[in-house]
Amino acid sequence: MFPIGDDNSARRSTPVVTYALIAINVAVFLLELQRGTALITEWAFIPARFSDDPAADSVTILSAMFMHGGWLHLGGNMLYLWIFGDNVEDRFGPVRYLLFYLAAGLAATFAQYTVNPESSIPNVGASGAIAGVLGAYLLMFPKARVDVLLGRQVVAMPAIIVLGFWVVLQVVSGVGSIASTAQTDTGGVAYMAHVGGFVAGLVLGVLFGGLRRPDRIA
Repeated sequence: MFPIGDDNSARRSTPVVTYALIAINVAVFLLELQRGTALITEWAFIPARFSDDPAADSVTILSAMFMHGGWLHLGGNMLYLWIFGDNVEDRFGPVRYLLFYLAAGLAATFAQYTVNPESSIPNVGASGAIAGVLGAYLLMFPKARVDVLLGRQVVAMPAIIVLGFWVVLQVVSGVGSIASTAQTDTGGVAYMAHVGGFVAGLVLGVLFGGLRRPDRIA
């Protein structure tokens, strides 16, 4: 069940922040390809390093949100941001949306950090912030129709089903990965960042006033 688009007929504004975030993520990844491991090591969020000196390493909480581990990682994240971010930005407005996005990303990082604060594995990616966008989207547009690829067919399904399935998958995968992550300290998908970001998106969606207007996507 792979989402490829949604109904934007009720969108009232151009999602300039969403476009800018996509452009920044792509630009940073191209810089990663050019600079290599040194750039990743310097600017990724490494839990053990942060635990040793939180003040000196605090900037990496933000910088890591714009880095990715590969083309597939980048492409998947940007696709989800492209599909769901514009509607959330339209509801919040550009300034509140940017603040929301960054806050969700910070919450996601610390959700993963609590699982294994002594890990030496670099954490990178916009996945946590985008999970927050998905949480807000589900909160504000549960009846929105999302086009998903099922086999060779494109089917329009309610957002509550599409994103609900995504949430269940993240929770199950996250619970299953906690023990192995803590014991082996190996790299992989930061599922708890996804879960933490999504929960933050739901909470922040309410705090940022996402429910003050009626659902305008049928």
